[in-house]
Amino acid sequence: MTPTDNKFHWADYVILVAVLVASAATGIYYSLSGGKQKTNHEFLTADRKLKVAPVAVSLLVSLCSAISILGASAEMYYQGTQYYLFTYSLGLAAIVASVTFVPLLYPLRLTSVNEYLELRYKSKSVRILGFVILLIYTVLIMSVAIYAPATALEAVTGLPLWATILSVGLVSTFYTALGGIKAVVWADVLQSLVMIGGILAIIIQGSLKVGGLEEVWNINDEGGRLDFFDFNPDPTKRHTFWAIIVGGTLQLVAFYGVNQASTQRYCNVETGAKAKLVMILNPPLWFIMYSLICLAGVVVYAYYASINCDPLKAKYIKNANQIIPYFLMDQLSYPGVPGLFIACILSGALSTVSSAQSALAAVTWEDVFKPKLNHIAERKKTWISKGLVIFFGALCIGFAFLTSQLGGTVMQLGLSFQGAANGPLLGMFLLGALVPFANWLGVLIGGILGLAFPLWISFGAYLHKPPTNYLPTNISGCLSDRNASMVSSAVDLLVTNLTTVPSVLASDSPAQDRESGFDLTRLYTVSYMWYGAVGLITTLVFGTVISLITGPMKREDIDDRLLFSWCCCCRKSETQMSSCIRKRKKMSFKRVTRKKMESTTWPSARIKKTKLNTSDPRSRGKRGTGEEFLELQECLIIA
Repeated sequence: MTPTDNKFHWADYVILVAVLVASAATGIYYSLSGGKQKTNHEFLTADRKLKVAPVAVSLLVSLCSAISILGASAEMYYQGTQYYLFTYSLGLAAIVASVTFVPLLYPLRLTSVNEYLELRYKSKSVRILGFVILLIYTVLIMSVAIYAPATALEAVTGLPLWATILSVGLVSTFYTALGGIKAVVWADVLQSLVMIGGILAIIIQGSLKVGGLEEVWNINDEGGRLDFFDFNPDPTKRHTFWAIIVGGTLQLVAFYGVNQASTQRYCNVETGAKAKLVMILNPPLWFIMYSLICLAGVVVYAYYASINCDPLKAKYIKNANQIIPYFLMDQLSYPGVPGLFIACILSGALSTVSSAQSALAAVTWEDVFKPKLNHIAERKKTWISKGLVIFFGALCIGFAFLTSQLGGTVMQLGLSFQGAANGPLLGMFLLGALVPFANWLGVLIGGILGLAFPLWISFGAYLHKPPTNYLPTNISGCLSDRNASMVSSAVDLLVTNLTTVPSVLASDSPAQDRESGFDLTRLYTVSYMWYGAVGLITTLVFGTVISLITGPMKREDIDDRLLFSWCCCCRKSETQMSSCIRKRKKMSFKRVTRKKMESTTWPSARIKKTKLNTSDPRSRGKRGTGEEFLELQECLIIA
């Protein structure tokens, strides 16, 4: 087998330009329709009137970055189907988030998720820590997300790297700055269709060449790829049932529950029930999308196994993550097909970057500028938020160019920080919602240590990384003639930035032979899937202990709305809790009216009327600002 040097057809360029123009058009449309993005509230929250279906799709696409598409497919090819269990991790994470963080955060109607931290711990320092972690993590991931498709596009089309980075960065910045969160959500919907089309092109073309999906399955079975369940409890083994289901679920709970890109979506639909519906819809949507991505890797393996020529082993490519772009250039020669797949990669990048830009603009305005500039005119607030989108877009482009110069250093920094940040962020929110006595100093120190520990392990694993052990492949069908260089030289551009698969696909950490006795480097062999759990446990343990040592918060100082409603230990008193339980058995609180409540005799507490404090951010979203409302809220919470 010798690859051919396929070039882009004019139809491929048409598809690419169409995707960019259509994405930009969403920004123009929403800048001219509705409220025309004249208020900061509309720009950042869509006036809290986002629809369920597009928000569910937008959340899905935010997880499917361009390099996730390339990385997950390569995982199926060289490591087998064990990683497919990650599909179920996401389903579990969405369910957990729907019964924990959605009921907790949605009623607060926050614009910045970090606002919860200040409300709960009564400390600006904790809020700033959450902001700094989110800022660094998001900027680094944006740069990686924009650089990967740029190199893939250059490998196929020959377009200069700088031109592609600018195109992707400027288009995402353009429609996000013009149309706000509405444009981001609806552009995601469009881009999801392009992504599905590109992945289907790989699956259909590859399966036809092999002889159908049944033959694809048989070849993978013969090659030892169909291994879904490995119950080995060893935490140093790269992928096991426990690492993926437990470790992966914890990372995804952090994304769905407390990541600004997620909360900015589900907190801005019209009702709490719809926010939960967004989460419930995500598992089936993810199942379809991720199954297609994984199937693409399975199909490509079947093709190269059928001709007995693995491009990596034959040294046609230098890195496993180049396998899908290589197959694209080697086999998908029909006009428009290469363009469709590159548009798929491009769409994944646009979605990730635009979501990050909108999220960063929201938290930066709320956490940094709003406390000092809330008195200025609404139009000026909107212009500041739009300026923040442009600033972060420029920062993203700059870091993408930096990645092209420093390669693996910036890449590893971004991916390591992403894996390490999920745990402490989740821990800071869980401490607040589950541990009433947790104080600001405990969560501040716990969060810093929870970030530092997995970061240390991640960089140690990078420096002490042993050779990767792939499943067996065959090269008996490869020709000795190295015309392959025509293709491999093009995809060489992907070597540096895809050496480590992003997000949850980052960092190999297989177990290696160890000498007896304690060795600090053994920590570096822990599977990357556990990094989030390590950060979470570190934050919870140190946060709890330090809070107890330095003086626990008093329970009466904490608003019940800032604690999980289903946590009995979080209630103010057993008497009040038992009263609520008895009354909930007698009444349906879903449709209770004010008149009925005032006529009800409560056995253990009196109804107290309180004026709504309109200056308190916790009061936002209550019906009739300034109206009286009833306390004993915990008795009325509907799960």
